[in-house]
Amino acid sequence: MGDSGFSVRGRRVVVVGAARSGIAAAELLAKRGAAVTLTEMRDAVDAAPALRAAGVALELGGHRPETLAAADLVVLSPGVPTDLPMLDAARRRGAEVIGELELAWRWIRGPVIAVTGTKGKSTTTTLVGRMLEEAGRDVLVGGNIGVPLSGQVDRSTADTVHVVEASSFQLETTATFRPWIAVWLNFADDHLDRHPDVRAYAAAKARIFANQTADDWAVVNADDPVVMARSGGIAARRAAFALSGRIAEGFVVDGEWIVRRTATGADRLVPVAAVELRGRHMLADVLAATAAASLAGCAPAAMTGALRGFRGLAHVMEPAGEIGGVRFVNDSKATNVEAARRSIESFPRGVVAIVGGRFKGGDLGELREVLAAHGRAVIAIGEAAPLVRRSLGDVVPVVDAGSMREAVERGYEAAAPDGVVLLAPACASFDWFRDYAERGDVFKAEVARLKRATEHRDTETPS
Repeated sequence: MGDSGFSVRGRRVVVVGAARSGIAAAELLAKRGAAVTLTEMRDAVDAAPALRAAGVALELGGHRPETLAAADLVVLSPGVPTDLPMLDAARRRGAEVIGELELAWRWIRGPVIAVTGTKGKSTTTTLVGRMLEEAGRDVLVGGNIGVPLSGQVDRSTADTVHVVEASSFQLETTATFRPWIAVWLNFADDHLDRHPDVRAYAAAKARIFANQTADDWAVVNADDPVVMARSGGIAARRAAFALSGRIAEGFVVDGEWIVRRTATGADRLVPVAAVELRGRHMLADVLAATAAASLAGCAPAAMTGALRGFRGLAHVMEPAGEIGGVRFVNDSKATNVEAARRSIESFPRGVVAIVGGRFKGGDLGELREVLAAHGRAVIAIGEAAPLVRRSLGDVVPVVDAGSMREAVERGYEAAAPDGVVLLAPACASFDWFRDYAERGDVFKAEVARLKRATEHRDTETPS
């Protein structure tokens, strides 16, 4: 739980960024008696009437240096750079600059289980929440998915377990944030369009452990050398998980069971048969969720019950339909190279991967080996299409597409008669779409349209 003595009553607080978490932070601050200004680069915000009714002043169309300079506290939305020059004046006046996650943490009353990683955060966070709910605990799930942590404060009690997805952008602006159980799933190059380099990105992730004590737990991926190196020497007790099974103590898959190995033996927790998610990397997420839930006191029956019927989240290895013998899979949330690699290797052969968008950094060449083994072709989309072609064109055929409709059609042609068209972009969506969810929804809609057109054409063909 956070700092129960923290107060903003009568203080001038500026919230920078009017996306979901910024709005939640502004509303919470107004309730707690602050004089709140929400500043946003856009000229309009849908929630403006409700915010003004709550007593929040809005400054739209840009951030005014004089407003920030007069602040007693500045709260940054995730993704707002911490080194903006206009923040310097506020800091010189002694104003604290924190993020929305840190703000909410200071008023949370119950324990926090936080999950970070380059890939798999949302699935793991959701699963931990389901397992705790199945065990009868009072649980609120959110953070970087669902309801921002600021939106949970009013419902928080000493018995509430907050299961929080925490991004690098959120963690880099924490100061006192201290999860009871902190999970670091994996690490790969990502967000290098925002972080200055890969070391800074790793350091932001590692802040999830910064304030933990010997009373807390750090759940770490023993198969990931960066995670293990960055979690070495922390104060919390480390509990390792390893899909490879190469650890003497910790959480592993042993035959048909997920077990916890100890010095005295292995305790069976969850049968692998209960896992209904496709892909080896998804099993790693289940392993991490089982570790966190087990440390939180969940019984094996509750963890197993939570898994049954859970087939994953939208836009995460989501089946999107089948036309003839060609399957379509929506993994729009695979917004970095490592995530795309894991998606492609989930299928034995015949993958036609739709790759591209706004490139965030990393090396698309890391897809070469997996495409050589599993791929049939690549459909290149968006701003990154030329880079996709240069990086992969000598491994598999690369076909450009100027729209998602064309990508689906060209993918279907390349995958016939028995392949898989996989939307695994390895890039952000912001060149063509509002976010990864819109990209995935458009992909699914185009698959449905193509299916209707194909079936209609087949019915009109004379026998």
